[in-house]
Amino acid sequence: MAWINRNIWICCLTLLSFSGCSISYKFNGANINYETTHSISIADFPNNAAMVNPNLSPHLSEGIRDLFQRQTRLIILSKGGDLELEGEIVGYDITQGAISVDSYASESKLTIRVTVHFTNNIYPEESFDKTYSASQTFDASRLLTDVQDELCDIIVTEIAENIYNDTVAKW
Repeated sequence: MAWINRNIWICCLTLLSFSGCSISYKFNGANINYETTHSISIADFPNNAAMVNPNLSPHLSEGIRDLFQRQTRLIILSKGGDLELEGEIVGYDITQGAISVDSYASESKLTIRVTVHFTNNIYPEESFDKTYSASQTFDASRLLTDVQDELCDIIVTEIAENIYNDTVAKW
């Protein structure tokens, strides 16, 4: 009987010793040396596309800032950061996709293109210029104005994640 009490005490002590410890792992993909890199400046992305959606520029700029704020410990600045991100929207295009049996387009595709200039003031060799593009298809019988906000949300998220991955996640 004494060995049962002893085993219960050992189990209790083991559980108590582990209850103060926890292992947590947050996968956000960031590969940042926070000892040297403290801030990022993200400029507004002006819309210089031939076809302009007036809400796209602020939506994209805030989407990128929000992603960096949620996924990193970097301080977001308007300019002068250790990392600098700037660019412009250069394309907002609608193209016709699949053709139906009656020779009319059954699908349309919205494509957004963004040029990005990334400057790493701590590790200059990691700086780059790149164009990002993402698109979404929609039923051609629907008007762009009816689906535009939903499609832009998806496209902006994809472009912001690609920019994040190339700048701080290094995937």
